[in-house]
Amino acid sequence: MSTTVTEPRPAHLADTATGLPIPGEPHFATYDEARRHRKQRLAAALRLFGKYGFGEGISGHISVRDPEHEDRFWVNPFGVSFNQVRVADLICVDSTGRVVSGRHPVNPSAFVIHSQIHELHPGATAAAHAHTPHSRALGVLGRLLEPIDQESAAFYGRQVLYGDYEGPSVSVAQGRDIAEKLGDNRAILLRHHGLITVGGSLDEAVHWFFTYDSCAQVQLLAQAAGTPQTFTHEQALAAREGFGDEQLGWFSFQLLWNEIAAEQPDLLQE
Repeated sequence: MSTTVTEPRPAHLADTATGLPIPGEPHFATYDEARRHRKQRLAAALRLFGKYGFGEGISGHISVRDPEHEDRFWVNPFGVSFNQVRVADLICVDSTGRVVSGRHPVNPSAFVIHSQIHELHPGATAAAHAHTPHSRALGVLGRLLEPIDQESAAFYGRQVLYGDYEGPSVSVAQGRDIAEKLGDNRAILLRHHGLITVGGSLDEAVHWFFTYDSCAQVQLLAQAAGTPQTFTHEQALAAREGFGDEQLGWFSFQLLWNEIAAEQPDLLQE
């Protein structure tokens, strides 16, 4: 009878999928505690979008599913700048588009896109969308991210191009079409429109958005200068295993949270 001997993990590696010393996600005793946590992270994410120049007038929205009522989601209100959103300004919307909590109206585009993503994809706890210059430039070229570095490999086989532009997204049918085309990917690039990323937590979804946008910038720069050399299929998969790790995506946002919460503590006003 043979016995398999497992080599001990090297001392410099943590007991996580990536070997990085990443803590686990927090757990909450009540729905109220979980809701407050998600709303704080949502307000912080919106401020970060403002800080990094992702605003474009009234466009752009980030949503996170309510922890208790799964047919509802929290989202930024219509007509409030990313740079000024506080926890107190966030609104909760139900599956019919009715604002059930909050004093501001909902952006119709935010409702039709996010409601359908949350309905069709139970694992998509959060979704982030904005019209950034880099994602718009990449989309109008009809190109997705190529695996030219470790960060872009996080989306290798996990992204899709949506080319069926029919004007501003204000119909539920168009929102549903976007959600259906998203499939089990973590990013959908909307040609002539912008970028949407999703994740199992708000933290993860927002990290993927930041990463995708920066990768789009790198790819555009590289292609303007020459012909980028891409990873092989095997290299891309190896890089995705590390840089596409969901736990790493969640933890990476914690650095952004610490940054914006220290710089702009007024965002936490309830």
